[in-house]
Amino acid sequence: MSEYIFKLPDLGEGTVESEIGEWFISVGDRVAEEDVVGTMMTDKAAVELSSPVSGTVLKLAGEPGDIVAVGAPLVVFDTDGAAAAATVEATPEPVAAEPAPAGRRAPAGRRVMTSPAIRRRAKEAGIDLATVPGTGPGGRITRSDFDAVANGAAVPMAAAAAPPSAAATHETREIKVIGVRRMIAERMAAAAREIPHFTYVEETDVTELESLRNHLNGKIDDPSQRLTLLPFLGLALIRALREYPQCNATYDRERNVIVQHGAVHLGVATQTNDGLKVPVVFNAQSRSLDDLAAEIRRVSEGARDNSIRKDELTGSTITITSLGKLGGIVSTPVINMPEVGIIGVNRAVDRPVVLDGQVTVRRMMNLSSSFDHRFVDGYDAAAMIQSIREMLEHPATIFLPE
Repeated sequence: MSEYIFKLPDLGEGTVESEIGEWFISVGDRVAEEDVVGTMMTDKAAVELSSPVSGTVLKLAGEPGDIVAVGAPLVVFDTDGAAAAATVEATPEPVAAEPAPAGRRAPAGRRVMTSPAIRRRAKEAGIDLATVPGTGPGGRITRSDFDAVANGAAVPMAAAAAPPSAAATHETREIKVIGVRRMIAERMAAAAREIPHFTYVEETDVTELESLRNHLNGKIDDPSQRLTLLPFLGLALIRALREYPQCNATYDRERNVIVQHGAVHLGVATQTNDGLKVPVVFNAQSRSLDDLAAEIRRVSEGARDNSIRKDELTGSTITITSLGKLGGIVSTPVINMPEVGIIGVNRAVDRPVVLDGQVTVRRMMNLSSSFDHRFVDGYDAAAMIQSIREMLEHPATIFLPE
């Protein structure tokens, strides 16, 4: 027997250790060179690791959630066993009646390329990713590719018809907090513990803005390309930050220094299957409405299907967030450290208001914001939100030259 020890490689950006996210192999499995063996979690993303050799898995470093140091053994392979198996070509194994486990190598030798999130969904749904056509670069399976297959999958009649048993309703399920979810929990706890949040909510009449948005969307045929409220909020925020630069800042805790940024690197809080991520639109201050909208879509979709680059998940200077149709009346967004401010939109609804002494129906929405009260005074925070509100209520002012 000849053992090959696959050690955790340097994942870049100063990483000295990483968390096991998910294994796609088990002890005893035969693995071909370049097969994806699992994912490792950094503080920014899940990184797929491929086997450097062909062999049989003898040992794994641990379970999902365990921490492995860079350079430490990750997987131990028996390479002699794999070589012997490869010579047995005269007696091929029979084709299995059941689909191959999700996330494994395609039957024809094609490596399945997709995100860890899609691999997990495929595993849970019992879908063989080798059967899913990929339309992404190099045949990569995108979220829409998987959804197209998953939505067309038939549900077994017995499973669909069987009601839950009385015992099943009393069962409990333990879910280990690992990966992105663990990092989110740690960051949120640190933000709440270290930052004295100052929350300010302002009611905004977005009737004219919605009229403009609907007019512009009426000229766009593709529904996926239509404008949401976020790019308008982004442009208004960028304009307001020129007067309130103390809100476009990050706190360097190690040096005890506030860094005010000339450029606006806009974080976009995005809900994903792995939890909340904040992809970044860099140099948002240099973008037009359409460009900003397209970039918000791109980074948000990339965060959801894990196709986004790692460097696009860090470096924001201020964040916007939206719960969409679940926006509610008011929220208290948690600041994305090391930033000092975050602004969120709540649900827009039609309701009666008094305008010019008359009761009329207007489209109303609340802006909910939080600021680090150590570095942003309440007056300045409120004044900036008032400035944004005024621009959203009179959207033509968003586009006036300076």
